[in-house]
This record gives sequence, C-alpha cells and structure tokens, in this order.
Amino acid sequence: VQLQASGGGLERPGGSLRLTCVISDVTKHYYAIAWFRQAPGKEREWVSTIGTRDDSTYYSGSVKGRFTMSRDSATNTAYLQMNSLEPEDTAIYYCAAGSPIAIGDEADYEFWGQGTQVTVSS
Repeated sequence: VQLQASGGGLERPGGSLRLTCVISDVTKHYYAIAWFRQAPGKEREWVSTIGTRDDSTYYSGSVKGRFTMSRDSATNTAYLQMNSLEPEDTAIYYCAAGSPIAIGDEADYEFWGQGTQVTVSS
C-alpha cells in the first residue's frame, strides 16, 4: 500500500486548501484513512479520521468545524478540506491508512504518505 499526499501550499489566514491522499496498491478496501500533522518543533498530532465502512468522520478539537474529511472509495482517494485556516495550522500534513483501535494513535496506522507542507501566513 502506498499513499501520496498533495495539495499543500501557502495560504493566508482565513483561506482554504484541500489536501488529497491517493492510496494505491490497496489489498484491503476497508482501511480507515487519517490525517496527521507536525508543526515545527512539535510532535506529530492527529487531525482527523474517516471510518472504514460507513465513512464516519472524526476530528480533533482544534480543527472541528473548520476541516472536513471525505473519501472516494471508487478511486481510493481521501480529501481534507481545510477552511478558515489559521497560522497554527501551519505544519506538514501526512495521510495514513490502517485498522486503528484508537483513531488518534499514530502507532495504529500501518501505512503512511510522505507529507505535504501547509503554511498559513499573511
């Protein structure tokens, strides 16, 4: 399984970006997909997860109400729509896939993409 994240860039506060995660070489069609992010000098933190079968979505408190995660199972693609961006959202964003017990625990995700940089600055 390989994951390719894209869509990052430089955006002003209050703006929007959409991240894309393409999952290839999939052998199972019931992975949960998650986004994590790592800001400079900080530990990687969980952002959101979309469930395996019913596409239930879960968000960290810092992004809930601003970010929306979705997936297209036909193309094995997941998206993270990020609205009302804040400078605190600046980080490298990683997508991950797995069968997590604890959705916010990065150790529960088997497969990781390479990350895409998001910078929010005026």
